[in-house]
Order: sequence, then C-alpha cells, then structure tokens
Amino acid sequence: MRPCFPSIDRQAPEEKEKEKEKEELMAPALPQLGLTMEDGDQPETPTSWHDSAPEVIDDVEEENKRPVRVYADGIYDLFHFGHARALEQAKKLLPNTYLLVGCCNDEITHMYKGKTVMTESERYESLRHCKWVDEVIPDAPWVITQEFINKHKIDYVAHDALPYADTSGAGNDVYEFVKAIGKFKETKRTDGISTSDIIMRILKDYNKYVMRNLARGYSRKDLGVSYVKEQQLRVNMGITKLREKVKEQQEKLHTVARTAGMHHSEWVENADRWVAGFLEKFEEGCHIMETAIKDRIQERLKRQQPKELAANLHQEPVVS
Repeated sequence: MRPCFPSIDRQAPEEKEKEKEKEELMAPALPQLGLTMEDGDQPETPTSWHDSAPEVIDDVEEENKRPVRVYADGIYDLFHFGHARALEQAKKLLPNTYLLVGCCNDEITHMYKGKTVMTESERYESLRHCKWVDEVIPDAPWVITQEFINKHKIDYVAHDALPYADTSGAGNDVYEFVKAIGKFKETKRTDGISTSDIIMRILKDYNKYVMRNLARGYSRKDLGVSYVKEQQLRVNMGITKLREKVKEQQEKLHTVARTAGMHHSEWVENADRWVAGFLEKFEEGCHIMETAIKDRIQERLKRQQPKELAANLHQEPVVS
C-alpha cells in the first residue's frame, strides 16, 4: 500500500501574506454593501449605472405609449363626407394618433379665400361632432409656423398634397415649411364632392330652390328676391304644374286612343302638336302679363320719386 500524506499548501509565503492583507482591506466595506465573504469568495465590483438603468427604460416605454399628435387644418364650410374621409385618413395614419383639427376664423378666411356659407362657430361645432376628431383648435393660423408646432406639440401635419396659396400673394404653398422639415403626411381628396361643388349645384338650380321655399311658406324677403322675381317664379311654378297635368292627361288619352283602335302614331302626332300649341300660347300670355307687371311697378316708382323729393325739400330748413 501507498502511504497517505497530508495535503501540502504549495503557495509561497509571500503570496499568502498579500492575500491576507487584501482580505483585511475589503472586510470593512462588505457589511455596507450587504455582503458577506466566505473563504475563497471574491468581492463583486459595485456598478454605478445599475440603479439608474430602470429609469431610462421607463422613459423609453413612456415615450412609446404617448399618442402621436397629428394636426389637420382647413375651412370646413358646409361640412361634408369628403371632409370626414380626409380626417379619417389623418386619424388612421399611425396606430396611436391624437388628431387635432385647426379651423380658420371668418376674418382670415374671408380675407384669403372668400365668404363662407357657415359662420366660424357653426364650422367649429360641425368638427366637434366628427368622430375622428379628438380636439378642435379655433382661430387656426393660415400658415403653420414652428412656434405653432411647438405650442401644440405637433408631430405631423396631414393634408392633401395640392399646393395652397399662402399670405404672401406669390402663390407659395402654405405647407412648404412643414414639408421642408419632414413633418408632412399626405391624405387623399374624395373625388366628386367639395364645398364649391355643393354651392355650384345650388346656384345651378337656384330658381327651383326658391320656388320650393316659396311653396313652403317663405316670403320673398326671407329669400332675398324682388317682387317682380317672385311673381315670375310663381308663374313658372304654375306653368310647371300645368305641364305635369297636361302630360298626365296626355298619357290617359293615349290609353283611350289605343282602346278605341285609333292609329297610335297619328294620334300622338296630332296630340303633341295640339299640346305644344296650347303651351306656346299660354307661355306667351304669361310673358305679356309679366311685362305688364314690370311696367306697372316702374310707373309707380316714377310717381313716387317726385313726391319723395318734394317731401325732402319741405323738411329741409331754409338758410337765410
């Protein structure tokens, strides 16, 4: 059998001395760090960045949770579905969007674009009832500036890409600055609908709308039409109703003619000629009546002018 010898520590005495001194130096610091060092353990080096790291991570997460503030602006007169679709696109540009909508007041709109149908308060209120809008900014500027962007913490501006004239009168694009700094997001216009298009439809059928409202009980003063215009439109209303009745009777007569076995083409030719002749005479009579009304009104106005002039002269004081 081989003899068993006790283990021999082969570490040099000088190294043992240095190790002992190192342990003595580290011993007072261990309780302050909340650590205990057993034999053979090496002390951990404290790190100064460890405590601040969670705060940095929290700030990043908070920034990611913050809604992206998208701004859209316009006049929004006669608010229609084309406006709503543009705002829907702006709202859906990014997953977490807070949509701010700026609307210009009457003063600045009438100055740079023209008269509106709705007042500024009516336009603001229309926007507030759109489900895509989170916040309405009244009295919005015509041209967006860096100061305005900073004030409302705007991340992006959404609008269609067509250039709109700024306040310089040189035809510059009001969104030129926003595009230059990379904050512009394009939306698409809806074809076939616009405020101007709606106004043109009304103007095109102006007489029909006036006649409709006269029939509903509105006065000519409510509609802003003259007496002559009112009488003319009422005559036109009568002619239109007469045409409808004649057409209805004509269809009935066609049915009678077919039942009687009369040659249809011959009947239609004669009936149309009779009806056209009657309407021509009727319209001629209406035109004569309209001319007579105008002449009578002008005659009355001529008679009233000398009386009003004499009354004004009588009221003026005599200067000696």
